[in-house]
Amino acid sequence: MGQGRRPLRTGEVVQHELMRLIQREMHDPRLGFVTVTEVRMSPDLRSARVYVSVMGEEEKQKETLSVLQHAEGFLRNGLSKVLQMRFTPELHFVLDRSIERSIRIEELLHEDEKQVVENHEDEKHEDEKKEE
Repeated sequence: MGQGRRPLRTGEVVQHELMRLIQREMHDPRLGFVTVTEVRMSPDLRSARVYVSVMGEEEKQKETLSVLQHAEGFLRNGLSKVLQMRFTPELHFVLDRSIERSIRIEELLHEDEKQVVENHEDEKHEDEKKEE
């Protein structure tokens, strides 16, 4: 069952505003390079699942997620000034690994393509030897 129009629109606003707050207002040196990839609002708009992508090693990703969770009050306060809603949603941060997966799939496809080219070249050389 999909979300209604209001949760989707609110999620988009929350996503945009969270990116602004994280990039311009948070100055924690432990914060890695983070991107808010998606925000899914509950139907009652009281909670938001915030998917974030963090570049770097797993330890850096976990540390950044922890920093974001600890900054929930600060981020909710910033959201409350923009959203003009009765309730500012609770934020639940989730690590989004889809970008990592797509990079890995791209690497595997590239390796497979490289292997096909090498096999084709080997077959070509074998055919040339047979003709001699």
